[in-house]
Amino acid sequence: MVFMKRLGIAALLAAAGLALAGCSEVTNAVDQTNKAATKVGACAEALSLTDLNPDPATIKERAADKEKRLRELANSVGEQNVASALTGMADSYLQVQKENIQDAGKIADWTKRNLDRIEALRKVCA
Repeated sequence: MVFMKRLGIAALLAAAGLALAGCSEVTNAVDQTNKAATKVGACAEALSLTDLNPDPATIKERAADKEKRLRELANSVGEQNVASALTGMADSYLQVQKENIQDAGKIADWTKRNLDRIEALRKVCA
């Protein structure tokens, strides 16, 4: 009778251990899914914020909002390479705020640099 109780307790402990291991795997899978969703969402939003053909009349006034949002996205993403790409894009919009961007040559230079940063973001988001 005592043997049967010990066997029952051992079986119960083994089942609990398996259940906990299963919970851990489920938790890890949920965490990975949430991180992927955050990355995808951040990448999609960042790409929608970009200016491929900036309007010199409005780029400066919109740059502060874009810079702020890109930094928020960078802080929300767990992957360092994605966060770095987002920060690089935010820095680009900070640069726009500081420069006299009305000059066509400066707009072209900034657009080229921005396209490079967009390409870097696309690579890390893929």
